Amino acid sequence: MGNRSAAPQRIIFMGTPDFAVAPLRSLHAAGHEIVCVYCQPARAAGRGKKPRPSPVQQAAEELGLPVRSPLNFRDTADRDAFAALNADLAVVAAYGLILPQAVLDATRLGCFNIHASLLPRWRGAAPIHRAIMAGDSQSGITIMRMEAGLDTGPMLMTASTAIGAGDTTVTLHDRLADMGASLIVTAVDGIAAGALTETPQPAEGVT
Repeated sequence: MGNRSAAPQRIIFMGTPDFAVAPLRSLHAAGHEIVCVYCQPARAAGRGKKPRPSPVQQAAEELGLPVRSPLNFRDTADRDAFAALNADLAVVAAYGLILPQAVLDATRLGCFNIHASLLPRWRGAAPIHRAIMAGDSQSGITIMRMEAGLDTGPMLMTASTAIGAGDTTVTLHDRLADMGASLIVTAVDGIAAGALTETPQPAEGVT
């Protein structure tokens, strides 16, 4: 873990697929207190149609972290339970639910998303697939403050990577997941220290 320059934060982590596993492990390894992990409910899979927990749920249980899987946050009890965690901030990575304003406002510092594109390009779902399909020459990670709009919030940090001729959605996915895992640890320290500038997304280049 090494010497930390910033105090550990109380973090709610919200993610579901493989992409979110590396950031969860990275924040945990950095010494932050993951007070709860939110992910989509287990889905029926395989011949027996047995519920199969998501990759993030499996990783969280392996790390001994509590897991919650509300269907949505329309129920007041779910929103109240989220607020009662008294977290410093929430980190979101491919969670799969639109968060209501009450949830966005429920932590001390706010909710921050690890988005797998250089915003404002490829807002919304499947940014990695869309970058490959469009023949983009680069992609990257954007750490952004979440607001009510879909991937419209101000940006705090970005990191870019070239998309090579041999790249596929699989290779780009894995590279971006590792980049997001590294960048979010730096971002959390910066957010906690008040050291990051929030930059509005450019009006041009929105997809």
